[in-house]
Amino acid sequence: MAFDTIIKGGTVVDGSGLPQRKADVGIREGMITDIGRLSGAKNTIDADGLVVMPGIVDAHTHYDPQLTFEPFGTSSCFHGVTSVVGGNCGYSIAPCAPKDRAWITAFFAKVEGMTPSVLEKGLPWDWESFPSLMAVLDKRLGINAAVYIGHSAMRRFVMGEAASDREATPDEIAKMQNLVREAMRAGAAGFSSSQAPTHTDQFGRPVPSRKATFDEVKALAAAAGEGGAGSIAFLAGTAVQGYDATDRERLIELAHVSGLPVVVQGMGYRPGAKEKWDDQTKFLEDARQRGAAIYSMLRTQPFMRPFNWRRGTSLFEGVFHWRDLAALSIEDRLARLKDPQKREEFRWGIDHPNTDGAKGSTLPPPAMTALFVDKSKAHPHAVGKSIAQLAKERGVHPADVFCEITAADDLDTQYVYNSESPAWLEANREAQRNLHMIVGTGDGGAHADRDDGAEWSTYFLRSWCSIAAPIRSRTASVASRIYRRWSAASSAADCLPAAITPT
Repeated sequence: MAFDTIIKGGTVVDGSGLPQRKADVGIREGMITDIGRLSGAKNTIDADGLVVMPGIVDAHTHYDPQLTFEPFGTSSCFHGVTSVVGGNCGYSIAPCAPKDRAWITAFFAKVEGMTPSVLEKGLPWDWESFPSLMAVLDKRLGINAAVYIGHSAMRRFVMGEAASDREATPDEIAKMQNLVREAMRAGAAGFSSSQAPTHTDQFGRPVPSRKATFDEVKALAAAAGEGGAGSIAFLAGTAVQGYDATDRERLIELAHVSGLPVVVQGMGYRPGAKEKWDDQTKFLEDARQRGAAIYSMLRTQPFMRPFNWRRGTSLFEGVFHWRDLAALSIEDRLARLKDPQKREEFRWGIDHPNTDGAKGSTLPPPAMTALFVDKSKAHPHAVGKSIAQLAKERGVHPADVFCEITAADDLDTQYVYNSESPAWLEANREAQRNLHMIVGTGDGGAHADRDDGAEWSTYFLRSWCSIAAPIRSRTASVASRIYRRWSAASSAADCLPAAITPT
């Protein structure tokens, strides 16, 4: 039988767990139909010396706004990604009433670091409901996409401004349940929500989903489960700390009421925290024994984030004395950094980041051992050294070095937060071996204010494949089961973009 296209002579890595092998891939009517020694095609792609692999599924992105006006998921598509999941963290671009378009644009700009002008000029706003968003995407997509219906978006749609202030009434919860059911019928990937204290809106308030009771979250998860497929994405209030006993029990409840897998963030093996990792893996296995399928996204690339204090950064959202610099004029920022009376506040802030979600973000700041000077005209000798190393050399607090170098460069010092270390590599390698971990967490489509992590997939292939290929195949199988709703069949689109991958 003739093929439309044969990808000829490549090294096939199919994600099934089978060893890589030299083979041809046959495509007919847009579908991958055969793998073997094939002939008889209208078109042939010579893949000799190349790896032919399925397109990569990125299970944690925020591409749903961007895909309404840019269909390819740039820049994840440049890294072999052909399928993305958006609407994570309770943030989706639908449903959205016309009166709330400015609010949700500013909301995405704040919570996910998207460029306001790009959203304002790019979003076509030819949808209101979740099903109408799906219809819009069906006409424009250049990659495969699945989208969660987000809790914060639904609360705003049903409750208006009150979504950011109070609990929902039973009637409002019932309306949101109907929105979830409607979304699932339209092909939503599931329901997503966040209780994380790191998530604050454009006015510094908790995002709307954080005002919900857990009973509300459960009711919406149960409605999602009526759809018969998909998953629940949930970020609990203690995720940063590794999930306390209450939140762990809640994850199991969500799995039970929905009958769906629950995907979380925040679990993983961090250097120097072996006991916490062992505790987390025991919980995940115990949950499985209790009939709850719980998986955690796992970041497999180090943080590599450049920033300067002229533009500002979100890395210090949980350190208020540093965070508040962004609200000042350039002159006032410099004056504050140079003020000896303010210096003690800067020292105290680094040593005591916020841990109270009621006061604002609890995002931990970068470790001073992982914060490096990348460019400095005033202090060229400091380039390549960490803030911790420079402070030790001078016998001062890291905040003193941070302030003095930044002020000497008139805020133009470029710093890099780089979390890679031998200990990090070893811990991450072990975490990847756990079947409850899903590789990803790139946050594609977000964080134009720092980086969107879209390179995670090529970083993974470059850095981990030689030692982790069998591990990856198992985790890919987990992701495939979770997202079977929207990826029931392999398509040529999931193979061709990744076919030109150097061996």
